[in-house]
Amino acid sequence: MRNIYCFNAISKYGTDRLTADYALTDDLAKAEGVLVRSAALHETEFGDSLLAIARAGAGVNNIPLDRCANEGIVVFNTPGANANGVKELVLAGMLLGARDVVGGIDWCKEQKDNENISKDMEKAKKKFAGHEIRGKKLGVIGLGAIGAEVANAAAALGMEVYGYDPFISVKAAWMLSRDVKHITSVDTIYQECDYITVHVPLLDSTRQMINKDSLGQMKDGVVILNFARDLLVNDDDMAEALASGRVKRYITDFPNAKVSVLSNSTFIDRPAVFDALNKIDNNILKLDTVNEEYIHLLDRPSGKYSVRKIIEKMKEFKGNCIIQTMFLKGSYLGKDMNNTSDEFVLPWLEAVKEIAPSQVMIYTIDRETPDHDLQKATHEELDRIVELIKRTGIPATASY
Repeated sequence: MRNIYCFNAISKYGTDRLTADYALTDDLAKAEGVLVRSAALHETEFGDSLLAIARAGAGVNNIPLDRCANEGIVVFNTPGANANGVKELVLAGMLLGARDVVGGIDWCKEQKDNENISKDMEKAKKKFAGHEIRGKKLGVIGLGAIGAEVANAAAALGMEVYGYDPFISVKAAWMLSRDVKHITSVDTIYQECDYITVHVPLLDSTRQMINKDSLGQMKDGVVILNFARDLLVNDDDMAEALASGRVKRYITDFPNAKVSVLSNSTFIDRPAVFDALNKIDNNILKLDTVNEEYIHLLDRPSGKYSVRKIIEKMKEFKGNCIIQTMFLKGSYLGKDMNNTSDEFVLPWLEAVKEIAPSQVMIYTIDRETPDHDLQKATHEELDRIVELIKRTGIPATASY
């Protein structure tokens, strides 16, 4: 009888295939075989009886390969076994990236006691609008079992798909739809695509491949999906790109405390939300002005919204927050929306001094908006505001 130990929950569809010669055990020390999904084994001590480790998936970066080789433990992987499941998650991620479905769900939860929710929904739903993915450019980096399935499915949905993989196998190439454009330089994907999804193993050459340099080549408002490996992305650089608007959404199944949470501050009065934001490294909170009429006109917060209450709650972070503010000019629905003048800047600056954040990040619109009367703030206007902030002793940066 061979004893098998499972580090992760392995589906019965798999374990039921074991013959009578095998038995599942809860004692790793007695195991001769190990089944593992994503659990990290680098610090795990293996018993003398262990002969083999089988990884449910392609990547083996969570397994100490050198130590296994020295101890005579054979390591197997199962490339493609979960390809369809991951493909479906990526497609779901793209759809969530195209429309603010999560925001709509949160709004419904917030309005659960509102008797006029049906009527109010007609006004609020514009906030959660997005776009179709049909016709958008998708870049798939890595065309193995998962990447090829993602590329084919996206092409079938009408996306313009670019695929990059310098080591593509003949088998993988045969799997690809003829509609997938084979790209010979990853820079083309960075520069051209509206959506980018990464499906490569973690190697020295791919570690933190999504970084300041690659992000700097991308379109403003790009959506990035990472269902491969967390260390493929430089979290600090991603946080900066999210804050500046270069990356519209980063969708991943590798959550961690370094990736910033960008909050519109509406729900920071909720204890669970406040506590979660207070635990992360880069707690970015939006405060575009202290003028409530301006906020309701442009930002359209749902439910009750009090700027004074928001500021008081921001102060409770005791400096563990970054204030992000958008400055722009022009008009909206016939109203002057220029918040770069002292009429708006000076009261906002007083609020910033009260909050005493660790940093202030300001920016302006960087792409065409639905209302063509809105305009970018100039470099000079943003630089003036940055200088006013710095005089208070608070670090500040501007994205143009």
